[in-house]
Amino acid sequence: MNILLTGGAGYIGSHVALSLIDKGYKVHIIDNLSTGNIKLIPKNASFTNCNINDEKQIAQIVKTNNFDILMHFAGYIQVEESVENPDKYFENNTNNSIKLFQICKNNDLNNIIFSSTAAAYGELNTDNLINENCILNPQNPYAESKIKTENYLINNISEFNYIILRYFNVAGADTKMRAGQMSKQSTHLIKILSEVIVGKKDLIEIFGNDYSTKDGTAIRDYIHVSDLANIHIETAKYLLNNNESNIFNCGYGKGYSVQEVIDCAKKLYKNKINFKYSKRRKGDVEKLIAETSKIKSHLNWKPEFDNLEIILKSSVDWEKKLNGKNS
Repeated sequence: MNILLTGGAGYIGSHVALSLIDKGYKVHIIDNLSTGNIKLIPKNASFTNCNINDEKQIAQIVKTNNFDILMHFAGYIQVEESVENPDKYFENNTNNSIKLFQICKNNDLNNIIFSSTAAAYGELNTDNLINENCILNPQNPYAESKIKTENYLINNISEFNYIILRYFNVAGADTKMRAGQMSKQSTHLIKILSEVIVGKKDLIEIFGNDYSTKDGTAIRDYIHVSDLANIHIETAKYLLNNNESNIFNCGYGKGYSVQEVIDCAKKLYKNKINFKYSKRRKGDVEKLIAETSKIKSHLNWKPEFDNLEIILKSSVDWEKKLNGKNS
């Protein structure tokens, strides 16, 4: 396979690029480095520094390479920022994505794997796991921007072969320590927790302890980033072999509360982790847990790292590596 991959200097995109290269596939990365880090781009990947809406450059790249699939990761992901500046998210995550898809289609690349989000489901009044047919109920512009992009693909199914992957909470780092989360402003629980454990931060905030959960804190389905990377490889094979568009949840099908994640870290590292309760954040939901039977029945994928301790340990090891290099 020959893959065009946007956002390869970002957290998830870089892990997928590494997994593809590890398995002998060719990867060409597009990233404008606005939120990504050039250190995360694998050495064996081709790289072009440009925006996903740069018609001239991208058309030239697609014309001169025989790509099998576009894997589209590039996008803004901070929920709070999207609430404060929704136009930024609709312009980049929706309008620029659509422009990218059109550029690719105009140059005979119409196989697309799109990086979406479980935030699309929003707050569902159900105790059941969330399946791909659940009504979408976004609680913030970030999620809305992803749904609008999904809808473009769905409404143009005759022109594209696509897979939409709705990620639940992605965490952890490459076990060989080649990649992990590098962000100027950390917003993910396990990333911030890892920073507290290695002494980069003094404490972690728990946003809301008044949810209707057993300990009052929000519940999420955490999937190891390397398992998610392997989903993309199996998804690419599925799409090329079947030419069948589809939507899959990406998670493990079980949830941990914020408090349980912190308690697990305390047990693992046997040191005091300072935390404080703060009010809920706008756009956050109480519980998000994937129903995963569909992806397991369609793809040849079995998780390798379905263990909260493994997820935490890889994340902390990566943070220690960053700390050692003062990155």
